[in-house]
Amino acid sequence: MIATFNSILLIIAIALILVHYFLDKSENNRDIAILKKVTKDQFINDMKATFGTKYDYQQLSDYYDLLKPPTRATKGSAGYDFESPISFELKPGETIKIPTGIRAVIDENWVLKIYSRSSLGFKYRLWLDNLTGIIDSDYSNSDNEGHIFIKVTNNSLEDKIVRINRGDKFAQGIFVQYGTVIDDDAVEARNGGFGSTNK
Repeated sequence: MIATFNSILLIIAIALILVHYFLDKSENNRDIAILKKVTKDQFINDMKATFGTKYDYQQLSDYYDLLKPPTRATKGSAGYDFESPISFELKPGETIKIPTGIRAVIDENWVLKIYSRSSLGFKYRLWLDNLTGIIDSDYSNSDNEGHIFIKVTNNSLEDKIVRINRGDKFAQGIFVQYGTVIDDDAVEARNGGFGSTNK
């Protein structure tokens, strides 16, 4: 009788451990964002504002149609790889700002951090100009649809030229949860793009 009772307790304990494990795993791996394309008009307008007449409408339209939302390379990857919508070349010291064509709709208390890809930083010292890009959860509500721009510079000390083809992965985004202080009173709503909350 005691052995049977102990067996039941053991089964219950194992069941509770499994329930806790799967609940914890579900919480840690829950979906908290959507990465998708901005509208074609937004992409084309931002590309023209950035590059002037370098690309005609048909080229930009084709580039937009070929855009793909960022994805992870493997199941264990933390970063979502951003592909370049255009081909470009950077000599040492040169900089380029890329309208990625991508926006992120993110749950509150989460942020998308943008980094250069490890391989490009390692081989060429290709850096983001702000080192780490911060995409807030309310940026998707801004008047530019939350269009994510990525600005990079070739900081090579070995005279290496960076060549990126259209569709090459050149940056990565990682979602990170954050907290707020007890007396936090931020109530202002965003309506602009970069630097719109500066006073």
